[in-house]
Amino acid sequence: MTAARALTKTRERLDGVGCESPAVDAEILVAHVLGVTRSELVLDGSRELTAAERARLESLVERRETREPLAYVLGEWGFRRLTLTVDRRVLVPRPETEVVVERCLARLMALAEPRVLDVGTGSGAIALAIADEHPGALVTGVDASPDALEVAGANVVRTGLAIELREWDLFAGLPDGPWDLVVSNPPYVLPEELGALEPEVRDWEPRQALAGVGATEAVARGARDVLAGDGGLVLEVAAADASRVAALLDELGYADVRTTRDLAGRDRVVEGTRA
Repeated sequence: MTAARALTKTRERLDGVGCESPAVDAEILVAHVLGVTRSELVLDGSRELTAAERARLESLVERRETREPLAYVLGEWGFRRLTLTVDRRVLVPRPETEVVVERCLARLMALAEPRVLDVGTGSGAIALAIADEHPGALVTGVDASPDALEVAGANVVRTGLAIELREWDLFAGLPDGPWDLVVSNPPYVLPEELGALEPEVRDWEPRQALAGVGATEAVARGARDVLAGDGGLVLEVAAADASRVAALLDELGYADVRTTRDLAGRDRVVEGTRA
């Protein structure tokens, strides 16, 4: 079977089970199996797959047909300049979270060695991206899930970036600072909203990291106690919840509260400064 034929068959199979982007997924999967880029794959569609490559592709396509997230099928996913190990112990890093990192870096630009706390670090995506793009940053990532911390630890090794990882329940308050920045992508999907989510999210991603009530409020309140005098708080929020969270930060006494849109134009990041 040629690469071009493998692409066509994979696309048809994924389209048949309702995958949102079957053509892109097919290109990624076939390129992954062949060890080439997607561009190289398109340019050399006449390449014949070996028996081992066909078997490997079949295994991956079967997994994707169950609507297992593509990132879990591949075992890795790109986030900003990094490629991170991911599996169903952690959320898949998303483009909107890259906007969170953008806002963090903007706040840290003038500080040589800022102390940063990432609450609910999961795969370590936010913490590692900040450490990668602000080499002077002293970053700590905390999570209540030992399983998630194992993945984050693997990504520390994979990237060679130095961050501290701690097991921590955000509802018990936040680790003592003072921190120049507290950042969090807390669980913000309401339990009653889970049924409406895509199968990739609803059936595969860790419920503890995805859905919850009160986590955003706990981080916002806890950060007040551990931020430096002019330290900042950056939160990823549900698109429909940005105005409420901004009002909460105002109520808690944060100054310069602002909202930033994600790449799809949805209000996604809310931030403020400890007054």
